[in-house]
Amino acid sequence: MTQPDATPRARPGASPPARRIVRPLLAVAAGAALLLGGGVAACQAQPPGDVGADRAAALASPSLPVPPSDTVPATRVPVQRGELPTAGDTVEPRRLRIPALRLDASVVGVGIDRRSGDFAVPPSVDRVGWYRWGPGLEATAGSVVIAGHVDSAEQGRGAFFRLRELDDGDTVTVAGADGRERAYRVVARQTFDKRRIPLEKFFARDGATRLTLITCGGPFDPKTGHYRDNVVVTAEPA
Repeated sequence: MTQPDATPRARPGASPPARRIVRPLLAVAAGAALLLGGGVAACQAQPPGDVGADRAAALASPSLPVPPSDTVPATRVPVQRGELPTAGDTVEPRRLRIPALRLDASVVGVGIDRRSGDFAVPPSVDRVGWYRWGPGLEATAGSVVIAGHVDSAEQGRGAFFRLRELDDGDTVTVAGADGRERAYRVVARQTFDKRRIPLEKFFARDGATRLTLITCGGPFDPKTGHYRDNVVVTAEPA
């Protein structure tokens, strides 16, 4: 299994054509620049205040000491502990269901766009992308990351158009390639300026097992074709 060529960048915002989801993983990991197309008023509204920040931080706390640097795999993704998964060992997410949002979307394994260094979110805004260089559903530690478009100038509302509406206690179900469904409970919803999002925490392979959902949010800048912020939802196994 080859490793990605570049460090992903975090920006789930997007250009009119809805191609990228993660601009510079903001210089640390895999980001999510989700294609947000040109100005859907509802997305530009101020999202509800953050909830569960302390809980999200606690889940991201390393559960084991970080090994010496000479034993850490040579990779540019945010790996603080553990090796990259090998083919056959990882249970890939295949479907994401969120009853509170009436969302039922297919999940596609994605990596990093070698040309742009962005998180390679699926071009179809009704699909979402699982960061395949991170943990799979079988993992006993780390953050399983799924990112999606909020909207697109060409395709309209994306799968994560209403992600910012999720609240503490909402349920998220992920069906895996092994035929099993895993249920998660939302414990946090946070909004970050894309230049300041702590990607090393959201893309970490250590800490408690958790599901991380990412999209764009905040004000839309028509000059750059991107939203200013990232909306991040953290959920723990139910």
